[in-house]
Amino acid sequence: MWRRQRTKPKRTAWIVRLVWRLGWKPGRVMREVLEWVEVLAVAGALAALIISFVTVRMHVPTDSMWPTINGDPSLLRADSFFVDRLTYHLRRPSPGSIVVFRHTDKVLVGAVSSGSAADHSGLARGDRITHLNEQRAYTGDVVAEYVASLTAGTPLTIRTADGRLHSLGAVPRLGTTLEDLGIEIREVRTRYVKRLIAVGGQTVQIRGGDVYIDGERLEGPQYDHYYVSNRPEFRFGVEPTLVPEGNYFVLGDNSDDSLDSRYWGFVDESDMIGVP
Repeated sequence: MWRRQRTKPKRTAWIVRLVWRLGWKPGRVMREVLEWVEVLAVAGALAALIISFVTVRMHVPTDSMWPTINGDPSLLRADSFFVDRLTYHLRRPSPGSIVVFRHTDKVLVGAVSSGSAADHSGLARGDRITHLNEQRAYTGDVVAEYVASLTAGTPLTIRTADGRLHSLGAVPRLGTTLEDLGIEIREVRTRYVKRLIAVGGQTVQIRGGDVYIDGERLEGPQYDHYYVSNRPEFRFGVEPTLVPEGNYFVLGDNSDDSLDSRYWGFVDESDMIGVP
């Protein structure tokens, strides 16, 4: 005769065991509610771990990667995709890959020294800096480098996002620092999506709408775009540019409408998030 196999008793949920220890003896209905609370809590924790360490959901709020990725400022028609963070820790992305990374989105005034030139100009903590004279403020490093490059006696005006102009007078000497002017900078960073063009040790140049790496023109469907290189604000890649070790050079597929390495330079390896 076949012996009926005993059914293994259902394990009591940990949250129920916890409330027992606290002296509360819930009834059957409340025990079921607590068991569902435990299931939802575990599911939420797993989802948070996946989002934090495995994948990230992304939108591109601009047309910088069009037509590869459709962007839309309202995000109503923007493509949505997930970024694989786990694979990036196992292998580095290769040129031609689409990558997601952190980079400066806004340059803000973090603090203003009392009685300084910045204070007298009306700059205040929290103001967003958009331009110094005609130089756009892409990052804190760009701002600092520009100020340091000004010769003694050069007038300096800062434009903020609200359209106001703040005159800081003439810089006292070559090599003037932001601290000399009474300004402390704070950067706000966000996630960017671009195409990886070159890695550390490679030389990149854009000319005639094409990209050349170490003198060789890039070919392939991922590079089938016209890359703009004739704007005065471009600082990198117009002339042969060596990418420092541990850094990346990135471009948007729609380079006519993309804020990328041509403006602000390189992406540090530590700022990489992953690949779609």
